[in-house]
Amino acid sequence: MNSSLLFKKTALFLLLIASVNFGFGQTPILSENARVSVLTCGTGNESYSLFGHTAIRISDPNQFIDLVYNYGAFDFNTPNFVAKFTKGDLQYFAVAHPYTDFINEYTYERRSVYEQELNIPDTLKQRLFDNLNTSLASGESHYTYKFIDKNCTSMVVDIINKTLSTTAIVKNSDTDITYRTILYPYFDGHFYEKLGTSIIFGKKVDQLGTQIFLPFELNKSLKTVQFNNHLLAKKNKTLLEYNETPPSSWWNNFYTYGLLLGFILFMNRKIINQIYFLLMGMLGLFFLFVGFYSSHHELAYNYNVLLFNPALLALLYFYYKDNKKWIYNLCLINLLSLAVYLIILINKAHLLIVLPLIITSGVVLVKLALKNKKKIPIII
Repeated sequence: MNSSLLFKKTALFLLLIASVNFGFGQTPILSENARVSVLTCGTGNESYSLFGHTAIRISDPNQFIDLVYNYGAFDFNTPNFVAKFTKGDLQYFAVAHPYTDFINEYTYERRSVYEQELNIPDTLKQRLFDNLNTSLASGESHYTYKFIDKNCTSMVVDIINKTLSTTAIVKNSDTDITYRTILYPYFDGHFYEKLGTSIIFGKKVDQLGTQIFLPFELNKSLKTVQFNNHLLAKKNKTLLEYNETPPSSWWNNFYTYGLLLGFILFMNRKIINQIYFLLMGMLGLFFLFVGFYSSHHELAYNYNVLLFNPALLALLYFYYKDNKKWIYNLCLINLLSLAVYLIILINKAHLLIVLPLIITSGVVLVKLALKNKKKIPIII
């Protein structure tokens, strides 16, 4: 994403709306025909678009205003982008687009867009418009992205609640299931993305999903939220609708996953087992590192290291040295870790997707332990 272009567009729109029939620096006064609405955008096939998107639209034909405020912008050219994203201090920000540009982009990407007009008085429409423009002009729209706690959807919820001077928008459904369970349907057709998030996310995503953090959660909540004894949002209006069927891939599916693990078990070769232990152990070290290093709370307390156990690297060393005693001992340690991991996973949403890995590790470790178990001499 080109940050300088986004900032130039935002500055231009703010300049235009501030100068239409009004003194410079003032936000236009919306007419009685103004409409404010929440836009919910459908999912895409890219990793950043798997969960959809949320934005706010301000439309006033009398003032020739039709803008979309989008809190999901970030700059790929940020120095140390990957390190900042991993650390959890990458800055996101809001931009304003003409509605035509916004809808054309989603038309090109063939992603659905739904609109929910807010049923609020003109004074509150004006206040929301003022808050949005103040947020952009002052830099308040910059925020440190957090997957659950701070994102394009939660920022929209926050600024609307701020405008209404009350916590009107709250989550009122699916509060009895976990964040991890809520996320799973979004990975249809994206098996390895589902596997990746299953193993890198820790304890936080196993909490009950009581907070709105996804666009379609907000869309669903707005259908029932009350404000001043009436529904806050009017009925959904479809602006764009496409048949968003899950993509098919010859490799991104359960079958390649099963074939790869089956190959490891079937071959049962020393070099293959060593490569397997190396990859599993290195992933475990990575999970431990980001758990302590990153500010993303979703990555902390990652019990998946019991499966991706760094102790496998020690086992790999003694396996290479052919030290039977320590091979046997470390196999037992890793098998115990697998048993504890399986107990933890009994009621977790990702049990089935990691079960083939548990079985593969268990079988390889048992075979290796039996092979290196000290033989008991028989005295006749």
